[in-house]
Amino acid sequence: MAAKKLTFEQQIARLEEIVSALEQGDVQLADSLALFEEGTKLIAACTKQLDQAEQQVVKLMKGPDGAPVELPFESTEEV
Repeated sequence: MAAKKLTFEQQIARLEEIVSALEQGDVQLADSLALFEEGTKLIAACTKQLDQAEQQVVKLMKGPDGAPVELPFESTEEV
């Protein structure tokens, strides 16, 4: 499955399928490696989408004239 053609939700669902299959341990080694590789690509694609979404988030607050002002999203994560 090509990660770029799937929606974020479809990518997450596929990741859940991959994790479940790997946890069961019934998959041959070569298939496990292929699933792991697919999973890492999906994780990268999901991370990229989340990063893009975070950049689009804005915080609204009142400006001097009382009208809403858009400010860039500020992360509250501690480094």
